[in-house]
Parts: sequence; structure tokens; C-alpha cells
Amino acid sequence: MGQVISELGKDVHPDGVHILGLAEIENRSVLEDLVKAPAIGNRNYGIVHEDSPDRRGVDVALLYDPRYFRVLGHKSYRLDDPADTSFRTRSQLLVSGVLEQDTVHVIVAHWPSRRGGEKRSMPKRMLAAKLGRHIIDSLLERNADARVIYMGDLNDDPVDKSIRSGLRAVDDKEAAKNKLLFDPMGPLFAKGIGSLAWRDSWNLFDQIILSPGLAQRTDDAYRFYGARVHNEAYLKTPDGNFAGYPFRTFVGDTFMDGWSDHFPVFVILVRPVREGLAP
Repeated sequence: MGQVISELGKDVHPDGVHILGLAEIENRSVLEDLVKAPAIGNRNYGIVHEDSPDRRGVDVALLYDPRYFRVLGHKSYRLDDPADTSFRTRSQLLVSGVLEQDTVHVIVAHWPSRRGGEKRSMPKRMLAAKLGRHIIDSLLERNADARVIYMGDLNDDPVDKSIRSGLRAVDDKEAAKNKLLFDPMGPLFAKGIGSLAWRDSWNLFDQIILSPGLAQRTDDAYRFYGARVHNEAYLKTPDGNFAGYPFRTFVGDTFMDGWSDHFPVFVILVRPVREGLAP
């Protein structure tokens, strides 16, 4: 994992990713081990993590490079289903901080899975989308130009109802106005690019969605430049029926010594170069 993280965005910035959202986190201890991995130990990543009520005991978390991002505060939002009081899933984590001189709000989420079928499980993901939208709206009400990043394994594609109607996200950057969000993963998905494979088709469940304050900026602050799926050859299953799929750590109870069943994704933010200001 440390090796993969060390390579994310390295061709864009010599210090790699400044902010990293994580899902399927068992506890804080594993994060403390991860940030000490030899490939990334010298970055001294900070950790933001809260326990969730998820029945499997997995959470979301945020790692950040303290040289570039300073945490101002964080809050965990529990997802409940009024129609199902036994429902337990991952909370959504809001972390507010300063990315160099820009205040940025990052929300890390891991929406309910498609277990039981996509249509049958969709209401749970719509609830997750509405919670995410509620968090985002609360930030935009205080500052209509707020820079908000919503990221995670959403268990839905950019074209699905939970993204388009629940989060109110569009895949056209120029249309991301009046509180409509910009989903830069949409154009990638339209090209057939995915972050996980299932039954010989690709899904792009791993998404990073941006507020208009990042999609439409014209000042000296950070704004969107590009989005990528990090699908390097060594992260793929080398042969067999699943050749080309993400190389999994486990298949059932069998340890495969792979990386993950998802490819990581990232977005690139840039700002204009001014005298005395680093790019």
C-alpha cells in the first residue's frame, strides 16, 4: 500500500498526493502502521479517523501531508435509515483545513454496497447521497464559493441516480454552477475507464467530486485541472480469467498477495503562478 501511495501523482508533484481519502479501515492502528511504511514514511502523513457504527467494523479516514495541508477541524456524520433502525454503515468524515493558503473542505465517504442487487440496494445509497448533499449545502450556505471535495467508494457510477439526483453532480465542468457539483470521473467513465471490474464490465465507483468553487475558479486559488485512475500494469491480475482486473489481496478466503480489488483515483488541482508564490 505504501508503494502505491508513494507513486500516486508523483509525475505531477515531487511529493505526491497531499490529501488521501481511505476506505475499509479497520482501526487507527493500521493507519499508524501504514504511514510508517518505508515508501512513504518520510512524508510524515497526518491521520484523521473516527470509529463508525458499521457492522463489519470498517471506517473511512483521511491522510494528509502536513507540509501542505493544515487541519482546522473535523466532524463525523452518521448515516441512519428511518425505515430500518437496525441499519449500520460507515459514517461520512468531514475534514476542514488549509491547503497552503486556500481553505478546503474534504468529505470522505464509503456508501452502502450493492449487496442484494443494484435496484434493491439503491435506496440506501440515495440516503448516503442526501447526507453528503446536506453536508455540502451546509458549507455552501456559509460560503457560496467554498472549495469542497467529496471523495470515496460510492458503489455507484457517475451516471447513476444517486450521483446525478442525490448529490446533484454533473460531468460538464462549465455546467457546475448554482450549487451543482462537478464530477470529473464522468468523462473517464464515458471512455470505458473504471476503477473495478465485475462480470467483464468496468465500474467507476471510486469518485472525487468537486464544488463549483474548485471547478469554476478564475482567481489565484486552487482549481481543477485533471482526473486519473491509477491503473498501472503491476496493479492488475497478470493472467487467468480475471487478467487485467485489479489484483486482489483476497479471493474469498484465499490470500492472493495482491494490492486491492479497486484501482486508486486522484484529481489534480493547480493554481496560477505569481511572483513569490510556488506553483
